[in-house]
Amino acid sequence: MEKLNYRELVKRLLAQYLSYQSSEDTIEMEAVFDEKYDRYLLLHLGWRDEERIHGCPIHIDIKDGKIWIQRDFTEAGLAQELVELGVPKTDIVLAFRSPFVRQFTGFAVV
Repeated sequence: MEKLNYRELVKRLLAQYLSYQSSEDTIEMEAVFDEKYDRYLLLHLGWRDEERIHGCPIHIDIKDGKIWIQRDFTEAGLAQELVELGVPKTDIVLAFRSPFVRQFTGFAVV
């Protein structure tokens, strides 16, 4: 079985979340793809009244052939979405969980 192209899969997943933005929303969403270092981010940018909005709801790295989910503020959960796209749980690291807790998640520990 041919291994999935994780870089393209992650980019496609972030682009999907980017497409959810409403044209009426004053907060802009921006995807950042750093293919040289395999870092992928979704950012929220803008203003709400006098409050500056700058946040990162999704941050994914690809390291040593595994997908490291550094931050996941999605409702569905990126790990589950990746599994449904064919990524084995052994190739997904829930980096936002402590190394001790990872052993109980069913996903990769390192």
